[in-house]
Amino acid sequence: MAALAGVSMSTVSNVLNNPGRVSADSRDRVQRAIEQLGFVRNNAARQLRVGSSKLLGLALINISNPFFTDVASGVEEAAREAGYSVLLGNSASRPDGESGFLKLFEKQQVDGVLIVPSGDVLDKLDGLRRRGIPAVLIDRVDERRAFSSVSTNDVAGGTLAAKHLLSLGRRNLWFIGGLLSVKQMRDRLEGFREMIANYPGVSLRVETGAFIDATSGLEYGRAIASLPVDQRPDAIFAANDMLALGVIQGLTATGFRVPEDVAVVGYDDIVFSAAAAIPLTSVRQPSRQMGTAAASLLIEEIADPGGFRPRSIVYEPQLIVRASTINPKGN
Repeated sequence: MAALAGVSMSTVSNVLNNPGRVSADSRDRVQRAIEQLGFVRNNAARQLRVGSSKLLGLALINISNPFFTDVASGVEEAAREAGYSVLLGNSASRPDGESGFLKLFEKQQVDGVLIVPSGDVLDKLDGLRRRGIPAVLIDRVDERRAFSSVSTNDVAGGTLAAKHLLSLGRRNLWFIGGLLSVKQMRDRLEGFREMIANYPGVSLRVETGAFIDATSGLEYGRAIASLPVDQRPDAIFAANDMLALGVIQGLTATGFRVPEDVAVVGYDDIVFSAAAAIPLTSVRQPSRQMGTAAASLLIEEIADPGGFRPRSIVYEPQLIVRASTINPKGN
């Protein structure tokens, strides 16, 4: 075949296995030789020759957040059922950590990668695909639709939070979240703002920072308690549950009543939300289901790289109302 096409054996191999590495002219010449010779690719033989690690790489943005732990559990469940093991990496929201894990996954010859990105990662994933490693995004959407993705409609989630707080008569609202360079944060705030825009006389203050954990929430709660009365919010929408639980701790430690003085809504509905001293109202994402769906998409692509077409699964969020916004005696 190589002689007929006038190319090297390695070029033929790349056309069959890594076509992105080969020029269009060389691909056309090899394809014509394939058709002339009536070559039929034996995928079973190729699998025996090339081998499969039966490993999936999973890169998470913050393993300390129970939401991502649940995502990982869903990934592991689907992987195990399909005969795969999972190599887990925690980027800790650092792009350099993320890049390091992607390089490690490639070195370990994983069959595919699942990633909750901390930044713009699509160029790196393009590179992995050219080297025969498919990838699926979790909690992020590829606008180009080149990669499959599993996410939640975060704009709708922000809308649910605002609608609930406004229905309770709250009018001095705060949004506390991560950096707005992160699409999830922008989308949650966008939905929150869009709903508020329908209600005259409602104020909104936006507070963002690099860290959205319980410690940061505690600091926000204490800072709010120290503000003059006319500057304090009567409701807070926190961009994740860990942040919201910290805010509640900071407020109650300084004598504020939740929800009487300040109502608080979180996001994710992690397991700790229902078990907190003041159970947290939260926008639920189906975390475990998201992990299972992402792993299933990846395994499907690994099994049929030529025929698979990327798909985007977007789940709708659900508001779970608890005592942080409505107490047993009223609002």
